[in-house]
Parts: sequence; structure tokens; C-alpha cells
Amino acid sequence: MTGASRPRRSRRRAAKVARKVKRPAARRRQPRATVARRPSAPQAPGAIVSTEWLAAHLDDPRVRVVDGTWHMPQLQRDPRREFEEEHIPGAVFFDIDGIADRDTSLPHMLPSAAQFERQVGELGISNADLVVVYDLRGVISAARVWWTFRAMGHDRVAVLDGGLRKWRAEERAVESGPAKAPQRRFKARLRRDLVRGLQQVRRNIASRREQTLDARSRGRFAGTEPEPRAGLRGGHIPGSVNLPYDMLYRPDATLLPPDGLRQAFAAAGVDLGKPVVTTCGSGITASVLALGLHVIGHKKVAVYDGSWTEWASQPDTPVEAGR
Repeated sequence: MTGASRPRRSRRRAAKVARKVKRPAARRRQPRATVARRPSAPQAPGAIVSTEWLAAHLDDPRVRVVDGTWHMPQLQRDPRREFEEEHIPGAVFFDIDGIADRDTSLPHMLPSAAQFERQVGELGISNADLVVVYDLRGVISAARVWWTFRAMGHDRVAVLDGGLRKWRAEERAVESGPAKAPQRRFKARLRRDLVRGLQQVRRNIASRREQTLDARSRGRFAGTEPEPRAGLRGGHIPGSVNLPYDMLYRPDATLLPPDGLRQAFAAAGVDLGKPVVTTCGSGITASVLALGLHVIGHKKVAVYDGSWTEWASQPDTPVEAGR
């Protein structure tokens, strides 16, 4: 064998050896670990839920129950103390006067989005939760909290029909003591289409683009009863019509059925085909009218946040008296 043939033989031998060497097996891809998702909140049957519905969903961690009880200042009642004495199990207390704009002398005006998201997060509420609001009397201040959540961009909110009054009448469970809820993250965004301010209402007197609907009593609307807040003129915003908020209730403090609501609004002179701005003394019971309109499918509804307290305290705002 010549020396020139040896390299070719060596190369052939090396190739055979290489073919016999076992290559390492390809690494199998490990399946990704599945991340357990938190259960989503149940779908509420509408803007109003019954006591039966809430009782069936009370243990759902994505249903957050909120006590929105508020009283007129002259009654000298403490709604937070009343909450700690007795409330629906798991509920937290929404302070209407505390979760409010602190840079104005007007009562419980809407806070900034930043303030709202911070304080609501401290109540243990997140954007993924379904919020069910109630109050002590029925569907009154709870409607204001309902509207406030919606004005801050949270539509997953409903009102307990009949409130704590109906809940207790049915001998359902209650508890006492302060609320206990871990802080959660809540993001708010003001929806300006649901809110009206002083200048917008003033301009609307001339344009009449929106109907103004007043929730106060007949006497306060006509100016024949004194206002509960000292120093305010009597009467109403020119061109407005009157529907006292308590006309929307049944004896057990639940809202009228949809047909009854429609009849009440029609009797007050409301055209359900046109936009409505609701008003009252300070924006609380105006939200009851807004809730009633929402229940019957009327979506173009805003609340005049400052209401009569703001309007009647201005020196140059026009006022009408009589019915």
C-alpha cells in the first residue's frame, strides 16, 4: 500500500466511527405551566338585583357588596356606625361624603378619578368585580353609589332592590363590626356624558336640548316648602319638570316594575325619546330617577351633580316657582 492511499483509508475509517457515535436525544419541550385564572364575576340580571339573587351569590368572591347608606345632615345619624352595628355579610361601607371632592363646599360632589380609584381600591374592589350596592331604606342613596361607579367607568354595578330593609324583613343573615377587605387595584375613568355641571345646565335653559327632571318633593319644586339647607332659594330650574323620587317605589321599598316606571315618567311629562338630565337637592335622589330611566332602557341620562344646592346658591341663576 502506498503512502498516498493511507489518508483516504483514514478518512473512511473516521466516517464509519462518526456514524456509530450516538448523538444526544433532542430535548423534549416541557409543557407550559398553566396559570390558574381567578373566576370571573357572575353576570347580574340587570341594574337591579333581588334579595334572592344576592343571597345565592353572596359567597362568590367576585361579588362585592357595598353599603351606600347616607342620611340628610339634620337627621344627625351616623351611617358608618349603623353599618358596624348591622350589615349584609361581607359588605364594605361606601362613605358618600368621604369619597367625594374635598376642594368644594358643595356636598358629596364627584371626586377625581385618581381619588376614587384609590379609595375604592382600599375597599377591596377591583375592576373585575360585580358591585352590588344597597342602603338602609331601600333604593335611595344606593342609587347615587350606582351612578358614581358608572360615572367612573365601572358598569359592573347593580342595586339591591329593597335594600337592607327588605333583606332584614326576610330574616336573612347579617353581621356586625367594621369591614375587613384586602386592598385591590381599581382603575377609574370619568365618563363626562353621565355628568352635568352648572354651566351646561345654564346653557340648556335656552337650547332645551335636554329635559331637566327634578326629583324633589312637589312643595320644594314649587317653592312652597322651605329647603332643608339654610340659605337656599325655593323653586326650580326654568323649564324643568317634577317627579318626586318616592313615586318610583312600592310599599316594600322596591322599585316599580318597568311598566310602572314608564307610566310614572310619562305622567310627569318626560319624553322618553329625548335626553334627560336629572336633578334634586344635592345629587342623591336625582340618581334614583337616573336608575329608573336606565332600568327601562333610556340610556341618554345624566345627573346634575351640584343640583339645587349649587344652583340656588348662585346669585345670578334664574329660578321659577309654582308648578
